[in-house]
Amino acid sequence: MPAAEPTVLSLVPVLLALVISISLRNVIVGLFLGLFVGVLMVEGPGLFSGVSLMVRDYLVPQVTDSYNAGVLVLLGFIGGFVALMERSGGGAAFAAKVARFITTKARLQISAWLGGIVIFFSDLGTPLIVGPTFRPMADHLRVSRAKLAWIIDSTASPVAILVPFIGWGVYIMSLLEQQFTSLGIEQSDFQALIAALPFQLYAWLAVLSIPLMALTGVEFGPMARSERRAAEIGLTPEEAAASQQATVEPGQQDKARASFIWLPLLVLFGVLLWTLVPLGFPFGRVSGADFRAGLSTAYLSAAVALIALMAATGAQRVMTSVQRYLDGMSRMLQVAVMLLLAWAMGDMTATLGGDVYVARLAAENAAAWALPVMIFLVSCCISFATGSSWGTFAIMLPLALPAAVAIDAPLYVCIGAVLSGGLFGDHCSPISETTILSSTGAGCDAFEHFQTQLPYALANGVLCLGGYVLAGVTASVWTLALLLPLQVAALLVYGRLRRNKDSA
Repeated sequence: MPAAEPTVLSLVPVLLALVISISLRNVIVGLFLGLFVGVLMVEGPGLFSGVSLMVRDYLVPQVTDSYNAGVLVLLGFIGGFVALMERSGGGAAFAAKVARFITTKARLQISAWLGGIVIFFSDLGTPLIVGPTFRPMADHLRVSRAKLAWIIDSTASPVAILVPFIGWGVYIMSLLEQQFTSLGIEQSDFQALIAALPFQLYAWLAVLSIPLMALTGVEFGPMARSERRAAEIGLTPEEAAASQQATVEPGQQDKARASFIWLPLLVLFGVLLWTLVPLGFPFGRVSGADFRAGLSTAYLSAAVALIALMAATGAQRVMTSVQRYLDGMSRMLQVAVMLLLAWAMGDMTATLGGDVYVARLAAENAAAWALPVMIFLVSCCISFATGSSWGTFAIMLPLALPAAVAIDAPLYVCIGAVLSGGLFGDHCSPISETTILSSTGAGCDAFEHFQTQLPYALANGVLCLGGYVLAGVTASVWTLALLLPLQVAALLVYGRLRRNKDSA
């Protein structure tokens, strides 16, 4: 049974989950084993009885909870819709519409950037749609594959995490809701996520750095060497071979249309507004149940519209679309399992008093203004080691929020620090799923992508450190507005110094 006064032992399940996740590069295994050890600490030793109690008392209650069940249903609808969009070929058709306007390197980079924003609904779909679409144009204009991979990676997760009504947002809100309930915070998870948006500093800096780099033409680090090589000799033999062996299939292209992208999204937004505006959205508070029901209705309606559109144009048979929709729902199983274990681990941490211990430790040793920086650094280390931003959110939010409440640190800044740190570490990690997929979609070597992207990510990460110091002191939503001019100025100064050096 847990001690009356929580000690460092209360954190054993979380720390064990962290160590195992990093060692095995698998967050689900780490969470499962950490939860199991927590059950043994609470209920006493016993292998088979421990598993039975874990399932009965910690996992099943998470599934039967109405909030959690609604989240799992919504994830299924999102997964089905995303799979349809990815395999419709609409992304490539949309890009083909604007291909005739892409005549310069800057236009190519900005077009690929816009393509990544349009495919905001799937961080994993972005590399597999945008990459193969823009790769031939990048080769023609002598833009390096590494540059294309960086653009793809910087518009996959960084864009997805800024959209509150897709899988990323639903997952994060579910973790926030659990902590708000535990801490007695009267706050809507949706409103909290919206309030934390200005403090997701890394995501904003990563997304906005693409047009900045494209328009200034400034490069640095290994990326500059890759760009010079592409301009001088074009493709390497390895990249040419990768193009011939690529198996990435964005969809059936022969009858694909750009409307396969924009029409379902219009339906999604229209149905969402039609459902939620009468309830006060977006200015009034909407209950979590109503919000999830509205999202589920919107995603299902958009999927039906896309299936009907593809059938009407002869691009895809109805039953083929339905099967792909079901396949997409099944793809969300891993996310659902991770979320289920994260919920259970959050309850276990509270049962053992781990949140109380962390809150007390923070109150005794950390200044309120410094907590966001500490959270950012710890989150990026975990994410870099595991290659999983989602797993980092599951581990860090149950620890960061109680600490923030205990020392009256700015709550939304701390939430943004967890999300930014998890995203930054994932962006830098060579084992991240999006890192691997981005290099695959662009047709470049995975290590070259990691090597060329790292300095860009680190530059934005340094800006984030200063930003979280400022935000920790002021809690001002204008922090990002102050960082952007610094980003521009630093790039322009470096570019001038570089030109002076080259001309000397």
